[in-house]
Amino acid sequence: MIRIGDLAAQSGVSTRALRYYEEQDLLPAARTGGGQRTYPEAAVMRVRLIRDLFAAGLASRQIAVLLRCVDAQQATPESMSILADERDRIDRQIEDLISTRDRLDDVIISSLAASPKSCGHLVYPEPLVAAQATAV
Repeated sequence: MIRIGDLAAQSGVSTRALRYYEEQDLLPAARTGGGQRTYPEAAVMRVRLIRDLFAAGLASRQIAVLLRCVDAQQATPESMSILADERDRIDRQIEDLISTRDRLDDVIISSLAASPKSCGHLVYPEPLVAAQATAV
């Protein structure tokens, strides 16, 4: 069994995060007679999985469902739906980022072809400041 500070050091998260994971029913902890949290050695891998799932954009309630499947070593229709929905959300984000990158590429190319002082036409048909002045 390891204590909370050791788990934090080994897994790369703060003790505050570990307490949050416990509150969210993601990481069970045992208690010593003095009330200190202790965890099995396997908790290091679980915390890394939790951290990766949070980094992927999942909410704690989704992670809780997935961890139940991990613990049971069996996927459920609910867990598969969560994973598929999350993958679709990430795909949409990737598409949006690619579109943004393509727009930036267009701005870069146009800027290289234009004089340094003439980049206002790249986004708006007229300078935004002039459009705001006429709207007032």
